[in-house]
Amino acid sequence: MFRLSNNLIGILNILTFLLSIPILWAGIWLSKHGASECEKFLDKPVIILGVFLMVVSLAGLIGSCCKVSWLLWVYLLVMFLLIVVLFCFTIFAFVVTNKGAGRVLSDKGYKEYRLGDYSNWLQKRVNSTSNWNKIRSCLADSKVCSSFSSKYLNDTAEKFYSEHLSSVQSGCCKPSNDCGFTYVGPTNWTGSGTTSTNPDCTTWSNDPNVLCYDCQSCKAGLLDQVKTDWKKVAIINIVFLIVLVIVYSIGCCAFRNSRRDNAYGKYP
Repeated sequence: MFRLSNNLIGILNILTFLLSIPILWAGIWLSKHGASECEKFLDKPVIILGVFLMVVSLAGLIGSCCKVSWLLWVYLLVMFLLIVVLFCFTIFAFVVTNKGAGRVLSDKGYKEYRLGDYSNWLQKRVNSTSNWNKIRSCLADSKVCSSFSSKYLNDTAEKFYSEHLSSVQSGCCKPSNDCGFTYVGPTNWTGSGTTSTNPDCTTWSNDPNVLCYDCQSCKAGLLDQVKTDWKKVAIINIVFLIVLVIVYSIGCCAFRNSRRDNAYGKYP
């Protein structure tokens, strides 16, 4: 009879193989039917993930069920590397997101965001012209500001100032509070000859295709969202790492069993 560890590895890899099928299908679908470049940007990583999971699960399944020691060795090596990569990414994610937060305005329901408050590594990513052009295009494709405008279209100035806006809405879809512009609509503001040194005041435009997409506040608002998302991912990674370590330990037992059985030339 197969040992328990071999059976568990076999079952886990069957589940992983089944999971890889919809992931691979989703990547192929995105590459053919993605509505925008932002959606199509995800197709290659998703396809690679799907193929990776499929190959690794097959190696673990065949290695454990057929007691092929070298396949189990490859499987364990990949698992070990994956654990190391996830561990390093989790630490990195916590380090680069430990700085930065929205600044509370005493008479506003929303916060404002300053690029200099965030980590240098994140700042360099969004200050890269090529990177930001792609991000800007994705923000426009997502219609984050057009939906923002529709949602708050009937707000009076007092009502709008009390709204709790997302970091991207606050940073990209309206001018900075420093500018002192007069509210006309969510994405329509009248300049008042401000003397503010904030460069975003001259960057802002009522043109719905421009708005504050090129403002420092927009980059900061995006980074605040990235910071929140990365922290969530890092917490999920911790749970995933614990699961991987358990699976890796079971795999080591299965590998030991396979080597012992191959050495004796018979099942235990």
